[in-house]
Amino acid sequence: MTGATIDHARGDAGRRVLVLALIGAAVSVAFGVYASAHEPTLETPYTLWFTGTINLKVWFGTSALLLAGVQLLTALRMYGKIGVPEVLPAWFGQLHRLSGTLAFAVSLPVAYHCLWALGFQSDDTRSLAHSLFGCFFYGAFATKVLVVRAKGLPGWALPVAGGAVLTALVGVWLTSSLWYFTTVDFPGF
Repeated sequence: MTGATIDHARGDAGRRVLVLALIGAAVSVAFGVYASAHEPTLETPYTLWFTGTINLKVWFGTSALLLAGVQLLTALRMYGKIGVPEVLPAWFGQLHRLSGTLAFAVSLPVAYHCLWALGFQSDDTRSLAHSLFGCFFYGAFATKVLVVRAKGLPGWALPVAGGAVLTALVGVWLTSSLWYFTTVDFPGF
């Protein structure tokens, strides 16, 4: 390959990453527009075994963050950034995928309530940040799923997409679950 061919291939891969990121950005904007445009219902549709929907949300959010932590640690091990476990078990990749799938799954009832019952909140800095992080999380997640499925992307694309998802989830958790635990009630079941 000549230098021009390599530069052209890098440019094409970079443009593909940009397109995937723009699709994720469109998902984020769509969530924000929907949450802003529809009239919040203020319903509490489900509580399961918790005393209230907010309690369910802070614990499901915490569960999502813990599962994302498992996904981060397994990714670091699969990329060779940490050495534990020394030998990767055959099921390690499945643990990585399962922890990510479960983190996303437990986020869905939380997002449903936030979007449907509460809408986009901007009454104060915390609420605004929470709404923005929530929209960004689903856009970053959409981008990560697309990056995982795409072929021929630069090696940095997946870690950056995964890092964006984790960053957004940490932001969501800090502005919701941690806030609730430190200002309202802990453990708050």
